[in-house]
Amino acid sequence: MHSQQGVDLYKKAVSDALQQGGKLEFGGQVVDRPGYFVAPAIVTGLAHDAEIVHRETFAPILYVLKAKSVDEAISWNNEVKAGLSSSLFTGNLANIFKWMGPKGSDCGIVNVNIPTSGAEIGGAFGGEKQTGGGRESGSDAWKQYCRRSTCTINYSKDLPLAQGIKFE
Repeated sequence: MHSQQGVDLYKKAVSDALQQGGKLEFGGQVVDRPGYFVAPAIVTGLAHDAEIVHRETFAPILYVLKAKSVDEAISWNNEVKAGLSSSLFTGNLANIFKWMGPKGSDCGIVNVNIPTSGAEIGGAFGGEKQTGGGRESGSDAWKQYCRRSTCTINYSKDLPLAQGIKFE
């Protein structure tokens, strides 16, 4: 995080997630060292309409929701007021095209089988809804009047990270 205020917002979001029925699967703590470091958190067990799921926290917290169908996942995704990035994990080609299609995810960055990783930065970068509505990269300015998404699909069984980063 870049400030103590960011750390405080992170701690509040983790606490709120637990109070709203979430289960902390990983992380969720402030790292004990100089600076504003926090452990990325993974939270399961929340309802799709939990307040915390709809809050744009700007912190490394992943809320994992399991939908019964891709149509339900699209509905949940699109009910959120923020709209920078979305990811769907599936092996079903029909679900990929539903997710990325005109009635699919309404986010500015739409991913399949890969989280937002930074690799999409070469595309028009920006969000939709309350997260933006425009794109960075000068020549794309006119395109802010269109609904478009930068889309990535990972066909491998590996989960690649941006620019070849490897955690060991």
